[in-house]
Amino acid sequence: MKKVLLVIFLSIFAYAQSTFSEPKPSFDNPRKVAIQLYDSELKKVNHNLSTIYNILKEYPSESLKVVVIAYGNGVRALKKDYDKKTLSRINSLMEYDVEFIVCKNTMETMKWTQDDFIEDLEYVQAGIVELIERQVDGYVGIIAY
Repeated sequence: MKKVLLVIFLSIFAYAQSTFSEPKPSFDNPRKVAIQLYDSELKKVNHNLSTIYNILKEYPSESLKVVVIAYGNGVRALKKDYDKKTLSRINSLMEYDVEFIVCKNTMETMKWTQDDFIEDLEYVQAGIVELIERQVDGYVGIIAY
């Protein structure tokens, strides 16, 4: 019994001594991550989604903001006719407050409308500009593949 309690105590202590840099992420000072999605190849999209799940596992939800900015060919991954299993993963991430943003310039070039896309997306005129502005606002830009 003592060994079990010792293992539990050490596990809790190890978790409390996480490797987060100073200042530690918190509600008032969350980590902010901007994922670039500019390719719609199924394997790459799912790798990005897996990366987001990994990030969500490490940070307490109240201390993390994640946004996915789709532009160029990456916009296709958010269309209703994309891979159903992948869209299910995207919808699941939205339930964890991951924001998905779509580039209107790409939509206009491809002659797509908001009706072509899944629900609960945000739209900006230029996805790449949104990425730049998020980084200026303190988001860490990530290309996961």
